[in-house]
Amino acid sequence: MALVSTKEILQDAYQNHYAVGAFGAHNLEIIKAVISGAEKMDAPVILQTTPGTIKYVGIHYMKAMVEAAAEKAKVPIAVHLDHGDSFDTVMKCIRAGYTSVMIDGSHLPYNENIHLVKKVVEAAHAANVPVEAELGTIGGVEDDLVVEESATLYTDPELAEQFVLETQIDSFAPAFGTAHGMYKQEPKLHFDLLNEIHSRTDCPLVMHGASGVPVESVQHALNYGIAKVNFSTELKDAFAEALRQYIRENPSQNDPRKYFVSASKAVEEIVVEKISMLQSPLKV
Repeated sequence: MALVSTKEILQDAYQNHYAVGAFGAHNLEIIKAVISGAEKMDAPVILQTTPGTIKYVGIHYMKAMVEAAAEKAKVPIAVHLDHGDSFDTVMKCIRAGYTSVMIDGSHLPYNENIHLVKKVVEAAHAANVPVEAELGTIGGVEDDLVVEESATLYTDPELAEQFVLETQIDSFAPAFGTAHGMYKQEPKLHFDLLNEIHSRTDCPLVMHGASGVPVESVQHALNYGIAKVNFSTELKDAFAEALRQYIRENPSQNDPRKYFVSASKAVEEIVVEKISMLQSPLKV
């Protein structure tokens, strides 16, 4: 089937208290593994790329791979720009056929963030492409962006309400205790804060930095408007470890058609596990 917008699938998840998995897609093997896992679960899925991935793969290669994969897929597939770093990057993705974009102005002063997001929303909505944005500062490492724990800034619920209303974004990424990358210790998620943001914004919320968050914590968040959950680090770690193990056990193997198989399978297994988790909220 053709690529779909995230707007409809996230609204359904939001209204029915589950979440759609959004998985970092860095190469063909991971793209195929994510879709295979989604098909096993008969669930929609979001393939997302950061500006760094786009630079590595090439936006036209990425578009061609994702469109070819979606055409054969048995489940709805969306392609999303994660942490778009500029208006120009967003526009390149929209012109290339992306069906969802995020503009990340969270590092900017509030008024500048608003101005940037409104500019992106105006252009993206004219092309029927939904927009995600972030307010507050989510810590950790994402692409070339490194945010120290001390610089993490939780989202103010009152500002969140104003931000969503003024920008007319389609989904909102709040900072409530998660971080990009893997955690050194179990994260402390602030569900009271998330609940207040949820009650004030009334739009699908996005959990960034879900790799390594305990199952119970993720499922608990689904009760408070989380409709999209991002995973990337866990996929990369599993892919790399399975690849390393295969090479150790088969040091003379030089055929990528063989040594990528176990790595792709490892990613597929994680996708199945995460989608299963996201379809079963832990009731409060």
